Amino acid sequence: MNTGYADKEPSLADIEALAGPVLLEFGTPWCGYCRAAQSLIAGALIGHPELKHIKVEDGSGRALGRHFGVKLWPTLVMLKDGKELGRVVRPGSLDAVRQGLEQIDPTSA
Repeated sequence: MNTGYADKEPSLADIEALAGPVLLEFGTPWCGYCRAAQSLIAGALIGHPELKHIKVEDGSGRALGRHFGVKLWPTLVMLKDGKELGRVVRPGSLDAVRQGLEQIDPTSA
C-alpha cells in the first residue's frame, strides 16, 4: 500500500499508459474521510500484492481529478490497462473496497 500522496500529479497520459491493474486513490492528507478509509484500503490490498496503488492529492483546479469526475474524497478508481473498470466513493466497509479490487485483479484475492 502506498501511504503517501504523489509529490507531482501524474498526467492523464501517464495513467492511461499504465499496464495491468491499478488503484488510483483521490483524496487529501487532511481529509477525515480519507484518513478513516486507510485501514479499509490497506486491508483490501493485502490480497493484491502486485497491484499498483497511486495516491493523488486532489483539489480545486487539479486536472486529473476533474477528468475522473471526482466530487467526494476518497474516491477509489479501479483501472486495468489504463481503463476505468470500477470505482468506490467514500468506502464504508472492507468488502466495498475488496469488491472494487476484484473487478481489476480477480486472481489475486
